[in-house]
Amino acid sequence: MERERRKRRKFTDEYKAEVVRLVQTSGKSVKQVADDLGLTETAVREWVKRAQRNGAGPTLKLDERAELTQLRKEVRELRMERDILKKATAFFAKHGS
Repeated sequence: MERERRKRRKFTDEYKAEVVRLVQTSGKSVKQVADDLGLTETAVREWVKRAQRNGAGPTLKLDERAELTQLRKEVRELRMERDILKKATAFFAKHGS
C-alpha cells in the first residue's frame, strides 16, 4: 500500500523558532512536540539542529527578558535574606534565649 504524502507546508522563521524554544524549554521530546503540533518529527529535529548550529538558544521576547531580569533580582535578594536569617538563627541557637 502506497504511503500518502503530505502536502508541503511553509512555516515562518518565527514559528520555527517558537517550536525550537518549545522543544528546549518544555521538557518534552522532539517527537512529543512534533506530535502535539501536527508536524513531522524530521522537520522539528532539523529546525532544532539548525538552531543549535546557529548558536540560537531559546530566544526571549522583550517582556520575557524584562521578567527574567526582575526574577533574577528577586532571587538574589531572597537568597541574601535567607542567608541573613540562617546566620541569625545560628546565633540565637548558640547563645540561647
